[in-house]
Amino acid sequence: MTTTGWTLACDLQDIPRHGSRRLARARGADVALFRTGQDQVFALLDRCPHRGGPLSQGIVFGTSVACPLHNWTIGLQDGCAWAPDEGRTPRFAVKVVEGSVYLDTAELESVAVDDEAYVNGPDTCPARQRTG
Repeated sequence: MTTTGWTLACDLQDIPRHGSRRLARARGADVALFRTGQDQVFALLDRCPHRGGPLSQGIVFGTSVACPLHNWTIGLQDGCAWAPDEGRTPRFAVKVVEGSVYLDTAELESVAVDDEAYVNGPDTCPARQRTG
């Protein structure tokens, strides 16, 4: 599998199961890498769409993360807040190759590098209800 156009972020083992790791960028907010109990890896901008809380410090459960500031639930697959909350944080394409985690280089260099690029709004997410 080719890794051209992808940036090596870390080894899969560097992200704890049900946990996260932050990746600093030259421009823009850090990226949070999340690993589920089934070794799925997701990447979101490390800012909650509500008040900018550090999602990397949240609790990972299933394919979601709870923001540590106000307990908003954010889907790891799409960055969308769960109802009744509204908003979205940008996501980044991820691939795991032979135990190494890669992020799309073009996205790292362009997504949410300026405050204006930060997306927050209900119109981009499907309605989802909290469970439990």
